[in-house]
Amino acid sequence: MRLDKLLANMGFGTRKDVKKLIKQKAVTVDGVEVKDVGLQVDPDKQNVVIFGERVTYEPFIYLLMNKPAGVISATEDNYDPTVIDLLEPFHQHYEPFPVGRLDKDTEGFLLITNDGQLTHNLLSPKKHVPKVYYAQIDGEVKEEHIALFEEGVVIDDGYQTKPAKLNILASGEQSEIELEISEGKFHQVKRMFKAIGTEVTYLKRLSMGPLELDPALELGQYRELTKEEVALLQDR
Repeated sequence: MRLDKLLANMGFGTRKDVKKLIKQKAVTVDGVEVKDVGLQVDPDKQNVVIFGERVTYEPFIYLLMNKPAGVISATEDNYDPTVIDLLEPFHQHYEPFPVGRLDKDTEGFLLITNDGQLTHNLLSPKKHVPKVYYAQIDGEVKEEHIALFEEGVVIDDGYQTKPAKLNILASGEQSEIELEISEGKFHQVKRMFKAIGTEVTYLKRLSMGPLELDPALELGQYRELTKEEVALLQDR
């Protein structure tokens, strides 16, 4: 890896900033002063030091965001802000991406990482990673729907969803529910409730796999996962 890319990824500014650091004789590799910003280094084997402090290279980042409505779950968009736009430049340097998608108007739990293998494992249909949602529903969700969801709901394109766990929090003309699903078809939760003659008016993801949304995070805020949380995801 080029030295300037390594240092830029680790939050030491742009490559232009890194060049200035080298001119200031602030950077050494294995005790030797660096003069070439394009120097190839192996951060796992070589000792990179800036102003006397060793640079510890972390190739992956793992972020938990409380996604707000109005923001796209994508790396870029021509019209709307994306979840990546909400990240600090330090985290953007890692070129992360959202793990799966939440609709533009859906809030809540969203993982953002640059770890492709972990993303594949979490999204693979074979892994059956559960996701729990809270929803407000226009229409009555009844006890009889619990069994229907357990069997799998036939949505508008004829697809029968995998078994889902429906928990009715409040029933009436305006219902409130929690729903656990293990797949992620396009607009799946909304389409499942449309299939029983109701409409989702508010949707929020509460958890994915072993992790729950951090209640301390306001809409649009995020934090890095702890090592313990990352390990829980990797164990799936």
